Amino acid sequence: MKKGCVYGVHRVIEPKGVLPQPALKIDNDMDIYDNEILIDVQTLNIDSASFTQIKEEAGGDIEKIKDIMKNIVKTRGKHQNPVTGSGGMLIGTVEKIGSALEGIDLKVGDKIATLVSLSLTPLRIDEILEVRKDIDQVDIKGKAVLFESGIYAVLPTDLPENLALSVLDVAGAPAQAAKLPKLGDTVLVIGGAGKSGMLCLYEAKKAVGENGKVICLGYSEESLERAKEANLAHEYMTADATNALEVFQKVSELTNGEMADVTINCVNVPNTEMSSILATKDDGLVYFFSMATSFTKAALGAEGVGKDTAMIIGNGYTKGHAEIALQIMRDSKELRKIYEELYA
Repeated sequence: MKKGCVYGVHRVIEPKGVLPQPALKIDNDMDIYDNEILIDVQTLNIDSASFTQIKEEAGGDIEKIKDIMKNIVKTRGKHQNPVTGSGGMLIGTVEKIGSALEGIDLKVGDKIATLVSLSLTPLRIDEILEVRKDIDQVDIKGKAVLFESGIYAVLPTDLPENLALSVLDVAGAPAQAAKLPKLGDTVLVIGGAGKSGMLCLYEAKKAVGENGKVICLGYSEESLERAKEANLAHEYMTADATNALEVFQKVSELTNGEMADVTINCVNVPNTEMSSILATKDDGLVYFFSMATSFTKAALGAEGVGKDTAMIIGNGYTKGHAEIALQIMRDSKELRKIYEELYA
């Protein structure tokens, strides 16, 4: 077998010298290197911001969605949306393990979910079998390659596969929601009624304790009903997350002008940076989990309104994130029921 770089740089076609994620094109030949894992792909879970953009571009037409996705992979060798820059993740079966990786805790035939983005994963789509556009999932016939540095989770046997995939896709968010807030904090989750948002509410409510406050911001009363059904927050509010002044005024009312200690942004649309910043205390913290976030808008926007607010750009990986996210499905019957209905 050919010897490969731990970070997959050997797969980069254009431009040379960069890592696979920022590369414009990578090699998706499925003849693997000695430090790679070949996966027989079953399902792609497309990043929410990416799939929302694809659906809008296709006008909701399934065949056009398929064409856009296949063209992305044909052009780039990976599923990296050229508009949002984001990808998603996949589940599939281990078909082959490179000779340099013998001895790892994985064997041929294991079913896994990749915990690295499709925006850096060599992918070949032979056929798109089904598009489930309401939950951002696409069943395919195809292959993918996981680099030596790539992280993964063997799918649990006690949860439905599509449920596990949906939860693992956003596992970084609830893991951060568990460690960023302190006891007694006020936490605002923007997009709290969405897939990642509800998991964040659950973990944040545990983190802040009895004297803390968790606020769920959703776009509609209908969406908030799901969060209320599972008793995920202390306060619930509707607002347009792209309207910074509306969000600021409503959060100010709920907090008596104190604002949030921690704001977690989980929305999948652009232009919500200033809502997050204005809703947060000067010495507070904003966690941007959304792939629709603009670093420029966040940085210059905070400067422009004189807010000394710490900001974290969401990292889809944090230690123990897969275990934390899957455990929520085991611990909360209410959330599991909601997720099975919506995403599985």
